[in-house]
Amino acid sequence: MANQLYPKAKEDFLSGNIDMTSDTIKIVLVDTGDYTFSSAHEDLADVPAAGRVSTATLSGKSVTSGVFDATDAVFSNVTGDESEALIIYKDSGVEATSRLIAYIDTATGLPITPSGGDITVAFSDGANKIFAL
Repeated sequence: MANQLYPKAKEDFLSGNIDMTSDTIKIVLVDTGDYTFSSAHEDLADVPAAGRVSTATLSGKSVTSGVFDATDAVFSNVTGDESEALIIYKDSGVEATSRLIAYIDTATGLPITPSGGDITVAFSDGANKIFAL
């Protein structure tokens, strides 16, 4: 599957309900043995807890010319299942309203098997950075 934005997130971008620079944006390592992407998924509650290996908060966020970027994400002391994908989401503090934004399963370093240490996700320095609208 190719990387993609969740349809409900696109709607929220166009409605002004997601602000990638001021909202709390998080990224989660995902075990695809426990989660399968669906364009019908909307919120973090649609991703089973068993599929979420580790979560990090994005910092240094920027939006320039429709391109989203952030400082490389560091997941601390990661244990658990192999992670084959990443999900970026807007954290509202409640799973049922934490909007899924992007599903990434095509990236350098994926899949990755946690070994108890830190895992750093280095975002692209290319023109589209993390993603572009």
